[in-house]
Amino acid sequence: MEKYTTDPAAIVHNDTVFLYTGHDEAPSGVQNYVMHDWLCFSSVDMVHWAEHAIPLRAKDFKWAKDDAWASQVVERNGKFYWYVAVKHNTISGSAIGVAVAANPAGPFHDARESALITNDMTQFIKSDKDDIDPTVLIDDDGQAYIFWGNSRCYYARLKKNMIELDGPIRTISLPNFTEGSFINKRKSWYYLLYAYGYPEKIGYAMSRNINGPWIFKGIVNEIAGNCVTNSPAILDFKGKSYFIYHNGGLPEGGSYRRSVCIDYLYYNPDGTIKRVIMSSEGIEPVK
Repeated sequence: MEKYTTDPAAIVHNDTVFLYTGHDEAPSGVQNYVMHDWLCFSSVDMVHWAEHAIPLRAKDFKWAKDDAWASQVVERNGKFYWYVAVKHNTISGSAIGVAVAANPAGPFHDARESALITNDMTQFIKSDKDDIDPTVLIDDDGQAYIFWGNSRCYYARLKKNMIELDGPIRTISLPNFTEGSFINKRKSWYYLLYAYGYPEKIGYAMSRNINGPWIFKGIVNEIAGNCVTNSPAILDFKGKSYFIYHNGGLPEGGSYRRSVCIDYLYYNPDGTIKRVIMSSEGIEPVK
């Protein structure tokens, strides 16, 4: 990919993988996050990717200032819901918005004309970055959940319309939780991956119930090269599992000019995750 991409998540729709990423635009030498929009790519083999027109910008949310940070798309009832972290115009700190589209490649538009979650809703710690890195799971019974947070992991139920919370915001105690949560379910296990410590490794916890208790299981991914952050996602596609993350491996890349990577993900017989082997070669094309 010719652009610097970050904070990945992906879905499968009609035998095609749609990959959604952040977009680092910091000029060489600038040590700061410069992020105005999100990107969308699609592939049928996980190796050759087509870039779509920019599907969503931070300023498509009229209540948002800028800072198109980590995000995730989920599909429900033929619509595609994109949960994003941005800076709020009038409420101090970060906020989580949700956009919607009828097509996985967009264009997306603000689904509620207001933020879903704002900094004044999460006062467990005093931080203007409480409300970042949303991840959503629709459980087998149809109940949807959203997880997010920085320094503290939050979660809540979502209503069936996918644009309103359905109940209180709760917290989960996880060792060295930093940010970058990703919720996933496989068989009867729930998996909660997250950035562990700083510079960020990826750790994970498992549970038989989405409300816990969560049991920490260890490190999945080591520090990703010359990049102090990491952001995990899992994708199952045509019988194989993939670990999607970012590093700073492209020319002139680094912590503020990141690049999305994909490697294989494997499980042990007891359901625990084997450590991801980061590679420069990546994966083989899916047949």
